[in-house]
Amino acid sequence: MSNKIRTNTNPRQVIRIRKKERIRKKIVQHMGSISRLVVYRSNKFIYAQIVDDLKGNTLAQANTGEDSFASFKSKKNIEAAKKLGSLIGQRAVEKKVEKVLFDRNGYEYHGRIKALAESAREAGLKF
Repeated sequence: MSNKIRTNTNPRQVIRIRKKERIRKKIVQHMGSISRLVVYRSNKFIYAQIVDDLKGNTLAQANTGEDSFASFKSKKNIEAAKKLGSLIGQRAVEKKVEKVLFDRNGYEYHGRIKALAESAREAGLKF
């Protein structure tokens, strides 16, 4: 995202970008010493990935567009987010990643984001 916020940008998006910048400043302090769990919501799916910023690669990823979510009626609701959190948690533990920073990407910590985080904690991730 660019640092410049245009005047014709959606006000909700402007608020999210500012939150994202504040969160990013806190994450930069620990960058390289610990991996981060990044969450992104689109209109159709929810995405989660664990990124190692020191090496610049993705250690594990999961999204609700995968085949394991085919039985779900909606792939963007709280139930799908819970399953996604447990799935990313399992994949992270398989890759021997136990401690991560939670990068909520400017989204408020409630609803789908909160459900994903809590189920990832239950699966064995610590953050």
